Amino acid sequence: MTRPARVLIIDDSAVVRRQLREQLARQRGIEVVGTAPDPYTGRDMIVELEPDAITLDIEMPRMDGLTFLRKLMRFHPMPVVVVSSVTPSGCATAVACLDAGAIAVLAKPDQAYAIGDFSNELGALLRETPGMRLARRTPVDAAAARAPRTPVIQTTHKVVAIGASTGGTDAIARVLAPLPGGCPGILIALHMPAGFTTSFAERLDALCEIEVREAADGDSLTNGVALLAPGDTHLTLARDGARYIARVVNGPRVLRHRPSVEVLFESVAENAGPNAMGVLLTGMGEDGAGGLRSMRDAGAYTVAQDEASCVVFGMPKVAISLNAACDVLPLDAIPARVVEFATGNANAA
Repeated sequence: MTRPARVLIIDDSAVVRRQLREQLARQRGIEVVGTAPDPYTGRDMIVELEPDAITLDIEMPRMDGLTFLRKLMRFHPMPVVVVSSVTPSGCATAVACLDAGAIAVLAKPDQAYAIGDFSNELGALLRETPGMRLARRTPVDAAAARAPRTPVIQTTHKVVAIGASTGGTDAIARVLAPLPGGCPGILIALHMPAGFTTSFAERLDALCEIEVREAADGDSLTNGVALLAPGDTHLTLARDGARYIARVVNGPRVLRHRPSVEVLFESVAENAGPNAMGVLLTGMGEDGAGGLRSMRDAGAYTVAQDEASCVVFGMPKVAISLNAACDVLPLDAIPARVVEFATGNANAA
């Protein structure tokens, strides 16, 4: 039997610490080993208790949560779920937390009826943390990561579709940052709430040679542009004659997610077939695995991130079990494979 995830709660509010402890006590597979009112106390308790994961507030005395998170991921990397009063005005802070290494950012529910859904989502994240392998964190530097300016790669009707969940903000940045400006158009589905994706797209755009922006319904998919699914909407690929266009649509959650990687990949399989490349990155659950198989069956070239470089080897693992991936690659090898696909040197054979 899998042992429970041992969790430390760090929050300056005694009420919140009590509520989180009570909520997590109702979740299977979780043991709260302690609570701390500030990062300094939390630091000592991490050394003493050796938890599998922590929940972390942002606005705290003595040291703010983001500063603590950056120090923690540099010197003692471990799974961190930020639980804070995140509002649309604080989305840049939420993206900064993900960029610093948090596996997820959850907003504290402001209504009693939402506590159940919140605790279920938090519990699902924390149950996955035992055994997670997180590397010491150094931010991706734009000047160092960006590829030197290169001639436009000649591509004809090629599409790259990327899907990710937990750990995906860093993984996507590391895939996109080295790409040259003329790479094929890219569509990205990342499990991220509404309001966060604008800041994340802006962060990627500053980091990359290619243009990165939130997708708008009807956007043309062109070389050197990556379109990110807006939070809480599905992103699909459609055809308008010989032109590829993005569709941003509402609809039910698929495999518990909106945006869903499955929805994106299935649309790419249908509308691009052998002219597409699919990339499934780190994440919990199975979203995108079946869609990656559909892409491979349609003649696309497909890649799954390998276990050693994943924060959570969930979605790629399921895809590999379905024989959905033509290749299983470490994260740092994927950008070069995208370029090979663009130049015709990678295929679904």
